Amino acid sequence: MDRVSSFDEPLKKLLGGATAKVMAEHLDLHTVGDLLHHYPRRYEERGKLTALADLPLDEHVTVVAQVADARILMFNNGRGKRLEVTLTDGSGRLQLVFFGHGVHKPHKELLPGRQAMFAGKVSVFNRKMQLAHPTYQLLDASDADEATEAVDAFAGRLLPIYPACKQLDSWRIAKAVDAVLPSARDAVDPLPASLREGRGFTPLPEALLKVHRPQTKADIEDARARLKWDEAFVLQVALARRRYADTQLPAAARRPVADGLLDAFDAKLPFTLTEGQEKVSKEIFDDLATEHPMHRLLQGEVGSGKTMVALRAMLAVVDAAGQAAMLAPTEVLAQQHHRSITEMMGELAEGGMLGGSDRGTKVVLLTGSMGTAARRQALLDLVTGEAGIVIGTHALIEDKVQFHDLGLVVVDEQHRFGVEQRDALRSKGKQPPHLLVMTATPIPRTVAMTVFGDLETSVLDQLPAGRSPIASHVVPAKDKPHFLARAWERVREEVENGHQAYVVCPRIGDDAEEEKKGKAKKKATEEDPEKRPPLAVLEIADELRKGALAGLSVEVLHGRMHPDEKDDVMRRFAAGDVDVLVATTVIEVGVNVPNATAMVIMDADRFGVSQLHQLRGRVGRGSAPGLCLLVSEAHEASPARARLSAVAATLDGFELSRIDLEQRREGDVLGQAQSGVRSSLRMLTVIDDEEVIAAAREEAVAIVAADPELEHLPELRTVLAALLDKDREEYLDKG
Repeated sequence: MDRVSSFDEPLKKLLGGATAKVMAEHLDLHTVGDLLHHYPRRYEERGKLTALADLPLDEHVTVVAQVADARILMFNNGRGKRLEVTLTDGSGRLQLVFFGHGVHKPHKELLPGRQAMFAGKVSVFNRKMQLAHPTYQLLDASDADEATEAVDAFAGRLLPIYPACKQLDSWRIAKAVDAVLPSARDAVDPLPASLREGRGFTPLPEALLKVHRPQTKADIEDARARLKWDEAFVLQVALARRRYADTQLPAAARRPVADGLLDAFDAKLPFTLTEGQEKVSKEIFDDLATEHPMHRLLQGEVGSGKTMVALRAMLAVVDAAGQAAMLAPTEVLAQQHHRSITEMMGELAEGGMLGGSDRGTKVVLLTGSMGTAARRQALLDLVTGEAGIVIGTHALIEDKVQFHDLGLVVVDEQHRFGVEQRDALRSKGKQPPHLLVMTATPIPRTVAMTVFGDLETSVLDQLPAGRSPIASHVVPAKDKPHFLARAWERVREEVENGHQAYVVCPRIGDDAEEEKKGKAKKKATEEDPEKRPPLAVLEIADELRKGALAGLSVEVLHGRMHPDEKDDVMRRFAAGDVDVLVATTVIEVGVNVPNATAMVIMDADRFGVSQLHQLRGRVGRGSAPGLCLLVSEAHEASPARARLSAVAATLDGFELSRIDLEQRREGDVLGQAQSGVRSSLRMLTVIDDEEVIAAAREEAVAIVAADPELEHLPELRTVLAALLDKDREEYLDKG
């Protein structure tokens, strides 16, 4: 255990209280191990020694030269100071320049006749080569050997630049790393020797030394390759162990029966399933037929038919005398799923007893705002088994909800549910039920492997026949107000052609919201008068009724309306009685109105990439083409506008999720921003290191299959325990 303890040593023991406090508070570094895993972001290269006559422009160079002269010049009416130093090495001359506070030290040290080494980037000013604010080291001419040694040590070095903070800059972090670097030799190496040697990896202590104090660029490559692999491998071992543990749990096999509910449903479908739906359904049915719980992630484009696949899985479970529960993140979505599923099933959703010969079953809805009588009946239908399918919100998780025999849990929009909620529902089965997680936010394969590594993944990437293309355009409201006027004309044209439209706003604009946000808004507006609050549903709806869309039927929908009111608006919109629905993101997922062909998203730059993609997926769901207009006042050159242009340029959700990930980096993708847990990924970038993650997963699966408890790999077990403290266990689970 001594070998681990030096890594667990608190930093204040080695660095002193003040530095350790800043590191803990601002960089989340607490122990020697934390600091050793705080890797340089990049390296500054001091060029090899260069003769002044041969200086290349715009490159980092190191020169040894003598000061020919030095003089201070005043500028800006005597308020500014500049030190100009001229160097010579016999081959040519070079000017150095220092400004402001940086003048004082070199003015005292760089006296004519002194010899020194200088490192910096070559630029041109007034047609002369110069180095601005170079770093330098004086050479003592009295000892030639010492001077040569100093030159060798100084030139050509790779200086690590660390992720720093205002209170602690990179060179002070480098100094702190020097103090703890001897502990690197105590690093516990998680890789089995055979794997390390087989893949030709540098031992971990050596990799840590090389990453912090590289002698060559090859050292950096070696170290990075090893440290990336460790991160991918340890994470994949954790996920492989979770998958293995799940396969050891017992579950009831649920096989569809011939001439059962599923066959009856398939027979009345007015269309054929896509190849993708057939393939994914087969994967799910194979899983359901095993005596271990299925853990599958079903991801796919908006409108790719995930609900149809999930419903067929639920019907197969009902055929096998089990019950299925679908968990939705909002009441609007739960009601929408309930409505569309009962419509798709028709008379099959009005069946008698579970497993009865009439082949039908009961489909019930359970949400927090239901009336007492309806709720009591739904609970009774669940406990007796009368209802084969239940669709609900968090209300399904409450203690009083009991099932007759829960066989399958379908979770819609996984990222909105925590592990505790997922487990609470799973614990309602006599044995662990099968689990199908659906997400309409397409996730690149690497992210899926890293975040949802404990779930097998199925992907639906083709749209069903009859889905129409969606044209997307950015509307620059500030630069070109006439574009916005044209946007409202387009909405009118769609309505005149018998279609409907959505207008989406980031905010509701009601009193409760105003009061809550009022102070923050006032402060923000005082600090920056240009910064207005996001546009609100109630205000925009009012403006449109009186102005651009006068004469059309304009209604509002938002999360703080009474559920009956929300349901009424959605029903009337679905029936075509409402022309334009002005809403918040409550319509983001699951809302299905094929006749809605246009969407105008106000303040579109205030939404994330995947959210815009989800919202856009609400139009073009019928035979008429869809139109999505992204209205923004963001400046043309801003990152926000670049993001909107990316969304407008492609309908490929997988491509958009890559763009989103590249912009956000992994921190918040892996749930860190939400959970407050520091990312365990310091070197690995999931978007670039696809091959590393795939290879690490392969090795991890093999190791866990051979030794599930890692009894023969105590070092790996130790490192795993350090990675998977309670918070990280949850972060892995939440995905």
